[in-house]
Amino acid sequence: MIVVSFFLATFTFYFYQVFKTPNLQTDKEDRYLLIPTGANYKTVVDSLKHNDMLRDELSFSFLAKLMGYQDQVLPGRYLITKNMNNREALRVLKGGLQAPVKLTFNNVRLKNELADKVSRNLEMQPDTLLRLLNDPNTARKYGFDTTTIMCMFLPNTYEVLWTIKPNTLLERMNKEYKKFWTKKRLQQAENIGLTAVQVSVLASIVEAEQMRHNDEKPRVAGLYMNRLKSNMPLQADPTLIFALQDFGIRRVLKVHREVNSPYNTYVRTGLPPGPINLPSLASLEAVLNYEKHNYTYMCAKEDFSGYHNFTNDFKQHLKNAQLFQAALNKMSIMK
Repeated sequence: MIVVSFFLATFTFYFYQVFKTPNLQTDKEDRYLLIPTGANYKTVVDSLKHNDMLRDELSFSFLAKLMGYQDQVLPGRYLITKNMNNREALRVLKGGLQAPVKLTFNNVRLKNELADKVSRNLEMQPDTLLRLLNDPNTARKYGFDTTTIMCMFLPNTYEVLWTIKPNTLLERMNKEYKKFWTKKRLQQAENIGLTAVQVSVLASIVEAEQMRHNDEKPRVAGLYMNRLKSNMPLQADPTLIFALQDFGIRRVLKVHREVNSPYNTYVRTGLPPGPINLPSLASLEAVLNYEKHNYTYMCAKEDFSGYHNFTNDFKQHLKNAQLFQAALNKMSIMK
């Protein structure tokens, strides 16, 4: 009887340890476990051990077998909290209860940059996403072409699963795009004579011209709207830099204005064929609510404050430009 009681007590204690005793992250802070698509149970255990997240493999494997997890491994990004016990961990893993990734992208000019930034903290490969962005059928599905598809990506922070597939990501971005483009905003765009895509293209120029001060963006947008209405070339330096694909240029010279490109807004009127970056929501709103004025010229202020001097007098504009060029010379900024 004593022997039976001893074994019963031992068995009960072992089961208590298996279910209740902290066994993961016992001396560390919360961490994440990444289980790639196609991984098996051995991959999971090896990863836990390699990252020093599992104390007792035997008890974990015993319960994993009991709960049927060994044959039902789901990929994902899982939060393993400090002092987590086997049962808590396996409920999360077996249930596929992923911890979402906060996806943020901004300061993006090119599609390959976008693919790299988006996929950086996801399982997907950048090349896979880039192929979709360059696929005419995919772009057409969402109402764009391969030049304007970037307009669908609105810089913000989104919660997505680490295992999200490229097609699913595009669906999500399209949903967010439609959420932004409410009936009110679409009507605003129509009222100023632009489509939603054209608003994005113009906003990308506003974004490039004024990256530091949101309060000046409506004025910049108003200047370009004045030029569009007058059929004047936009003469936006950032479009030349985009055409040249040399983003280290700090001083646009005469030779740069000779580039043969649809993005050369010095020789072509109207908007370029696509955005030159992913404009912020503030830049999109600045175009939709552009400031009404008669300015058609602007030049960066010589104090390098990030603000601009505005005028509708070309002679005054030349004076403003001379002041800024002299400031560049003083700083030895020649290109």
